[in-house]
Amino acid sequence: MPSSRQGSIRLFRFSGIDVFLHWSWFLVAVYEINDRKGSYSSISWNVLEYLALFLIVLLHEFGHALACRQVGGNANKIMLWPLGGVAYVDPPPRPGATFWSIAAGPLVNVALLPVLAVLDTQMTGWAGITPDMHQLVHQIWRIDLGLLIFNILPVYPLDGGQILRSLLWFVLGRARSLLVATILGIIGAIGFVLLALWMREPWLGIISFYMLIVCWGGFQHARALSRAANLPRRAGFVCPTCKTSPPVGNYWKCAKCGQGFDTFATNAVCPYCSTRFDVTKCMDCGAAHSMSEWANSALVPSNL
Repeated sequence: MPSSRQGSIRLFRFSGIDVFLHWSWFLVAVYEINDRKGSYSSISWNVLEYLALFLIVLLHEFGHALACRQVGGNANKIMLWPLGGVAYVDPPPRPGATFWSIAAGPLVNVALLPVLAVLDTQMTGWAGITPDMHQLVHQIWRIDLGLLIFNILPVYPLDGGQILRSLLWFVLGRARSLLVATILGIIGAIGFVLLALWMREPWLGIISFYMLIVCWGGFQHARALSRAANLPRRAGFVCPTCKTSPPVGNYWKCAKCGQGFDTFATNAVCPYCSTRFDVTKCMDCGAAHSMSEWANSALVPSNL
């Protein structure tokens, strides 16, 4: 996954979300546009088709970002790069919030389908007059449908795989759901690699390799979550974000002296250099809260 800033161009900011374009997009754009040269009477139509592809991708990513914000998560960056788009979303660590943040992306493609279908139907009568325009509209409809079908495949880290993980989260919990989803994702990605070799499709091979890398990282993260879930937990403190008690042990590292210590045993003060920390990061969800917020959250009844 590309960096959200390094090697990229900031295009614009909308609703507090910065949109970046990775430099490699231009190289691939030139290749793809020239590869389809001849499908229209002028290469300018190929350019419009490629730009329409990334407009659909951009709307899809805004669906993720805005839905994430709706459930109380953080989302302020979108990156466009040759393999599509990446919305940097951080929903609250709850299955329902994660489900909506992911499902909103494909729903944008679903909403676009009837609009593009109507336009395609209207343009049919103009096929003899403006064949390029008719073909462009029809191709955009096919692009949207293709992106939707591909994205909802239940293969992690595609949206369908992440939706499956969110549904499994309700039953299996956070760590096991991710473990199952990433294992299925690895199997699916290997299948895509074999399909790419059989079809001699280099882009499908690149996407499959990227999926394998992400799945392996998710698998490692799931194992770490499983180990953390079995750690002894400290009573009297609960993370306000994920409602999980902190583990007992020297899992927090002092930013000043570099020593590890148990911040809940010392009231957020490093026992080695006496540095006091205003907020303490949750080892489970990554959210940071003051020690008083951790303590007050433990006083709230669990059924509220």
